[in-house]
Amino acid sequence: MFVDSDTVNEFKSEDGAIHVIERRCKLDIDAPRLLKKIAGVDYVYFVQKNSLNSRERTLHIEAHNETFSNRVIINEHCCYTVHPENEDWTCFEQSASLDIKSFFGFESTVEKIAMKQYTSNIKKGKEIIEYYLRQLEEEGITFVPRWTPPSIAPSSETSSSCKKQAVSLAVVVPDTAQAEGLASEALGTPTGPPEPVAGTPDDKLDADYIKRYLGDLTPLQESCLIRLRQWLQETHKGKIPKDEHILRFLRARDFNIDKAREIMCQSLTWRKQHQVDYILDTWSPPQVLQDYYAGGWHHHDKDGRPLYVLRLGQMDTKGLVRALGEEALLRYVLSINEEGLRRCEENTKVFGRPISSWTCLVDLEGLNMRHLWRPGVKALLRIIEVVEANYPETLGRLLILRAPRVFPVLWTLVSPFIDDNTRRKFLIYAGNDYQGPGGLLDYIDKEIIPDFLSGECMCEVPEGGLVPKSLYRTAEELENEDLRLWTETIYQSASVFKGAPHEILIQIVDASSVITWDFDVCKGDIVFNIYHSKRSPQPPKKDSLGAHSITSPGGNNVQLIDRVWQLGRDYSMVESPLICKEGESVQGSHVTRWPGFYILQWRFHSMPACAATNLPRVDDVLASLQVSSHKCKVMYYTEVIGSEDFRGSMTSLESSHSGFSQLSAATTSSSQSQASSMISRWRFC
Repeated sequence: MFVDSDTVNEFKSEDGAIHVIERRCKLDIDAPRLLKKIAGVDYVYFVQKNSLNSRERTLHIEAHNETFSNRVIINEHCCYTVHPENEDWTCFEQSASLDIKSFFGFESTVEKIAMKQYTSNIKKGKEIIEYYLRQLEEEGITFVPRWTPPSIAPSSETSSSCKKQAVSLAVVVPDTAQAEGLASEALGTPTGPPEPVAGTPDDKLDADYIKRYLGDLTPLQESCLIRLRQWLQETHKGKIPKDEHILRFLRARDFNIDKAREIMCQSLTWRKQHQVDYILDTWSPPQVLQDYYAGGWHHHDKDGRPLYVLRLGQMDTKGLVRALGEEALLRYVLSINEEGLRRCEENTKVFGRPISSWTCLVDLEGLNMRHLWRPGVKALLRIIEVVEANYPETLGRLLILRAPRVFPVLWTLVSPFIDDNTRRKFLIYAGNDYQGPGGLLDYIDKEIIPDFLSGECMCEVPEGGLVPKSLYRTAEELENEDLRLWTETIYQSASVFKGAPHEILIQIVDASSVITWDFDVCKGDIVFNIYHSKRSPQPPKKDSLGAHSITSPGGNNVQLIDRVWQLGRDYSMVESPLICKEGESVQGSHVTRWPGFYILQWRFHSMPACAATNLPRVDDVLASLQVSSHKCKVMYYTEVIGSEDFRGSMTSLESSHSGFSQLSAATTSSSQSQASSMISRWRFC
């Protein structure tokens, strides 16, 4: 922790372009008292040198330890430069080295403390940057102009307003905001400045890439995209969406990162659970859909968007629901949306400009009260709900043609479930109004207007028609079909209740096998444990008194550890308990030391009582009144791999934990530690 500093040396060039300041900094290290007593110090001193070159737009920060320099050598270097391809961005690179020659026999302890302290410094540095940006804003400084020679313009007082603080990241804020627009962009963001972004070969921040694939973005919007993408890279172990898809969620929430992150995380979990990424390759629509679903892709509109034509008025929605069920229809609509995303990518390449949405043309001729059949409307509303949640900003325009008198009734039922931004994209035409000014020709070339709309292009969309009743299925058949559709996944769902954990049994024959797991906490907070026992637990009983098995609509619940078993006698804990919050995704592995039976347990996490008082908190009381607060839900997959086949990091639970629903507390890092030296390197740009 920073305590104080003294200026040792300071230099300014005559033109004000170069400013070098050297300080002796006093720090209080978070180390054990015994270690401090043995070392004979309460504080340690570091020398820090900051070199700002406003002409070159660079800032170099060097620091080394003065205390114990004969036993421990610590060097740190930070460098801020202008991005070579986009001068409105700042690149940040930081490296540090630790060489422990001797330290009273505590070399290993000092190495661990140093690693912990360095990581903490990185995290604290972000908070300090935000503090100084807020301070500048309070002083009325929202923009820092670039440095210019005195002969052209006087040097800005702002560029030399560096505060006398010691922590390396603290002193850079007023001086490093030289990149035009960076300070004003960061100050305009409610959540603070843009976080450093890890540079990778795939980072494409140049203007050509943005214009070619993403469209016009303001500096603030570009910043939001990079920050959200970086957060996904740090916390999400699965497939990372493309920039175009991340932008859809940001646009759907007006570039509010917190809100966009929340709905995108829910969508990623949903896609993972139902294997939506593979739906086009692994699922084929039933023949009934191919024959009677009156919809299909048809060229593109004048803006290059893929065009989907739906002859809703000619479609027997009741017959399709009775023949296929709600889930099959939903899956088919999802495949249409996935195909739409693919076609958008293809059109982006063809037209040489970003195309991220498609146009839907809905012909309502033939719509009547038959389409207002209640189960059919229910299925439609559910489809709208799922599409709105997982495919935001994919609909560029919706053209509704030949709306009959019954349409207002359907619109009244459906419109409350449609997002306001989506509703603004609807254009509704009654009768033959679509043929007049402001009609279809404004959006679609004459050559591709379908023949059933008085156009010249033959449209291959099925004509629909009534589904034969011989194809109808019974309610029981439809229910079984629906279950089969959405259980074709390697993941299993389980409910976790207060007082009723969910447990699975894994038998290990060969020691040194590797148990791997991947689970998402869909609802509530849970504690994850792994136990070992030499004897197998009894199978779950069926009765509700002695056992161990609870069935619920939201997933199964199985308890294996007998209540008479004692921890330490009948079974033992092999990993430290891991608390997982709602929305988090956790991946990890455990190398087994003994053969026998291993039990993976997900247990309800109760909030600890307030330490300062025995009175319950208001939040705890309110939570206890809600039945849902006593139920959690997890989606999990486990696998046992032989040690010779395992290709990965055999890490503990703690190191395998990833904060899926919140900003990762740790900065992305790669570290290398050896017996006498430790080098850690962080790169951001």
